[in-house]
Order: sequence, then C-alpha cells, then structure tokens
Amino acid sequence: MIRRLLVDITPLRTSPDFRRLWLGSLLSAIGGQMTVFAVALQTYLLTGSSLAVGAVGLADALPAIAFGLLAGSVVDAHDRRALVLIASTAQLVVSLGFAAQAFAGADEVWLLYALVAMQSVARAVNAPARRTFMPRLLPAAQVPAGAALTMLVMHASMVVGPSLAGLVAAAGGLKLCYLIDAGSFLGALYGVYRLPPMRPDGAATRPGPRAVLDGLRFLRRSRVLTGALISDLNATVLAMPIALFPAINAERFGGSPRTLGLLTTAIAVGGIVGSGLSGPVGRLRHQGRGMLVAGAVWGAALAGFGLVDSLAGSLALLAVAGVADVSSVVLRTTVIQLATPDAYRGRIAAAEHVVGAACPELGNFRAGAVASLTSPAVSAVSGGLACVAGAGVIALLMPALVRYRAVDPTSDPPVDQFHTLVSGRS
Repeated sequence: MIRRLLVDITPLRTSPDFRRLWLGSLLSAIGGQMTVFAVALQTYLLTGSSLAVGAVGLADALPAIAFGLLAGSVVDAHDRRALVLIASTAQLVVSLGFAAQAFAGADEVWLLYALVAMQSVARAVNAPARRTFMPRLLPAAQVPAGAALTMLVMHASMVVGPSLAGLVAAAGGLKLCYLIDAGSFLGALYGVYRLPPMRPDGAATRPGPRAVLDGLRFLRRSRVLTGALISDLNATVLAMPIALFPAINAERFGGSPRTLGLLTTAIAVGGIVGSGLSGPVGRLRHQGRGMLVAGAVWGAALAGFGLVDSLAGSLALLAVAGVADVSSVVLRTTVIQLATPDAYRGRIAAAEHVVGAACPELGNFRAGAVASLTSPAVSAVSGGLACVAGAGVIALLMPALVRYRAVDPTSDPPVDQFHTLVSGRS
C-alpha cells in the first residue's frame, strides 16, 4: 500500500539515459537556485531597493517571452541533444561571467541584469529542447513517473539551493555561489552528452516565423493542449502568492526574516511531499480532469491562506498548495508530452516555457497591485477563489480536456492517433 503512494522510480531503474539526465539536472538545478539567491542578494546590497530586486525577474522573463517561440522552431529543426549541449555550455559561460564580476568587484547592477538576460536567452533554447527528451527515453506508461521525478528535482533544488547558498555566501562570499553553479553544469553536460542523437521525426522544418505560426495553428486546433496551457495561466496569473509574503509576514508574524523564510519555502516543501507521494497521480487515466481539480485545490488552499492568522495554519495551507501544484504540473506534462507529435514538441514546449516564465511574474504583479488597492489578505483570497472559478469555467468551455484519457499505457501513441488526441474527440 505504501509503495503505491510513493513516487514511481521505475524510470531511474530501467533507463540509464534518463537516470544520468535526471542526476545532472538535479546538480544543475541546485546550482541555478544558488545563483538566483546570489543575484537577488547582490542586487539588494548594491541598491537597497526591493524594486531593483524585482527587476531581476523582468530581466529573466522578458527575453523568454521575446525569444521563446522562435527558439521552439529552432528546436524542431535541429538535433535537440546538440542544442542542449550548446545552450548548457552558454549557461555555464554566463555563470562564469557572474563569478568574474563578483571576483572583480564590478558592483554594477546593469551588468547583473545583462547576465540574467543572457542566461534567459540560453534557457529559452535549453528548456524546450530538454522537454522533448522524455518521450524518447521512456515508454508512455512511464511518462507520468518521469514528470513527477522531474518536479522532485525542481522543488528539492528550491529548498536545498537557497539554504546551501546562504551557508556558502556566509563562508566565502557570493562569488563562490556563482562558481558552484558553473561547476554544476558539468554534471548536466555529462548527462546530455551520453544521450543518443535526438533529431525531430519527419521532414525537417525551417526555423523562423513561418514555423512559429504553424506551431501556433497546431496549438489552436488542439483543445486538449490549449486547455492544458490555459489551466496553467489560470493558476499562476490569478493566484500566485509569492509577492504577498513580505506584507503578510509583517502584518501577522512581526516581520521576522525567519518566518518569511518559512513562508517562502512552504510551497516547495509541499512540492517535495507531492512529488514523493505522486504514485496515485501517475496512475490517473483522466489527466485533464485531474489537472483541473488540482488547480482548484491550489486556488482553494491559497484562499484559505489569506483567511487564517496562525503561522502553523498558513504553512500547512501553503504546503497543501505545493502538493496540488506539483500534481497539476505532473498531469499537465503528461498531457502535453503524449498529445503532441514529435515534429511539434519543440514549439509546444517553447510555448509551455513562455507561459511558465512569464505568468508567475504577471501573477505576482497582480497580487501586489490588488494588495496595494485593498489588502494582502483580500488579494490572496480573491486570487484563490478566482482560480477555483477559472478551473470550473475551463471545464465547461473545454470538455475535450475533461474527457482526455491516457493512451494505451503499454506503448507510445501511434502517429494516426494524434489527430484524435489533438482534437479531443473520443
């Protein structure tokens, strides 16, 4: 019984390629979170401005929005493994740039923004290309487990990375955080280097605006894929709570940095728990329906967070939101991976990356704007309830997503099944 609750580690046991890729991604993700911590702290030390720290997020999001879809057309035109190697090497060089400016004592905030933007451009290629690997490395039945293991990496890095960065920065300065991040890319590069070539199936496409438009037309025709991305928009734009944490911490808990740290990590801790206990989620057949339910739970938990006054209750509700979030992402990843033909995977993954990069920032802006007009509690409650209502509206307007069922778990969907999967007809 307990085994059925735990995350399925079959992909790690049966696929050496996936195992190496997963371990390399874990190292790189921890290093990346150390750089996120270091850039935010260095920016604040240089400027003393929370607005300047917030601008780091814009420096990261805007290039992803500007270049993300075009990068997807490149991913669908070339060997994805080679692209990841090139993009990861570029990110390593940028990490060395962060370290170099720290060692040189440059103390220029514009340089930090420029390096963040360059890192975002490289990630705009790297992230969509990496997302095409899983259906090639794992059978369809193991894709949900692979998605859960990937989410475990993300949430674990969000807990371990900043904590480790704090210790390293206290002992040797921010420059060591940047150096460790650069070194972590070596593990990621090794994991990708050992993979076989990952050329797109079918006739090669020419990257550019025409390929981007073709990908967008494919996405528009797919009620399942469109619904999956809109559900992510609904959850992040309407209910993202991170921008409210400092104000709620000051109002309810005296503004202690310790309690702010607990609020910040509570969702990630919930994500780790949700990933570790994702066995039942991986066995769901109606992934679209499950994704909408998980999104509604995320919204309800955040609305509850806006209502409670106790620290224990706040942390518990944020952890519940983290569990719901990871469940939703695992299901969404499964839907997108199995309902997208390989020839379009780069462009659809790029659209997913753009949504993932931009919408949380928009959601935090919404939360802060509503809080400034009303109160942080009202912002949290209204955003959470709007998310719940939004999930219901999506279910009503996009029944194809609700009806979506996993294909035969013993094999990948054959090419002639993709029309049914994309249109949502059963």
